[in-house]
Amino acid sequence: MPGPEFTPLDSYREYPVEEMRRRSTEFRDELRRRRTVRQFSDRPVPRDIVEACLLAAGTAPSGANLQPWHFVVISDPATKRNIRGAAEREEREFYQRRAPKEWLDALAPLGTDESKPFLEIAPYLIAVFAATHSLLPDGRRVKNYYVAESVGIATGMLVAGLHHAGLVTLTHTPSPMGFLSAILSRPADERPYLLLVTGYPADDAVVPRIGKKSLEEIVTFR
Repeated sequence: MPGPEFTPLDSYREYPVEEMRRRSTEFRDELRRRRTVRQFSDRPVPRDIVEACLLAAGTAPSGANLQPWHFVVISDPATKRNIRGAAEREEREFYQRRAPKEWLDALAPLGTDESKPFLEIAPYLIAVFAATHSLLPDGRRVKNYYVAESVGIATGMLVAGLHHAGLVTLTHTPSPMGFLSAILSRPADERPYLLLVTGYPADDAVVPRIGKKSLEEIVTFR
């Protein structure tokens, strides 16, 4: 097996401390504006904008650089309608039978229910799949490592990228999500990870009045 090959780190940019401080606070404020949206416009979004955000997500770190993710971008109305039907069937089971009261109580401030019209209205659904194995350039099939961690990082970067581009998103996780594999004809070694809804917000979109934890609540410096 060939040994590792290295190249100089020529992409790194160092900034003066004051510029670092400005950039970090601007990025903080940019992401503080991000909100999960459930009312979408059907306004079209140029595909190249979504492609650029997906390429950004694809730069995420991953276990052994095996990049165990696959994104299926859905804009076809019939496919979106099928996904909505399947998702709502699972969501009805969740809200009416499977979910414990504690979970439903936690969801109550968000105003969610089994109705998911946004799955048809939004211009794009991005189904994120996590792959258990990869094919190397030489044709060998190898196991992927740290799959959930790697795909989670890539998905977070995708959400941030779409927000930065001027779009809104919703992370949708009906459980179980096996219907996505069937509808989208994905291979057996990929499992559905998350369904990301993206587009413009509806003109009358509203969001829950909620807050985020403070720095002291989420960080410990030692």
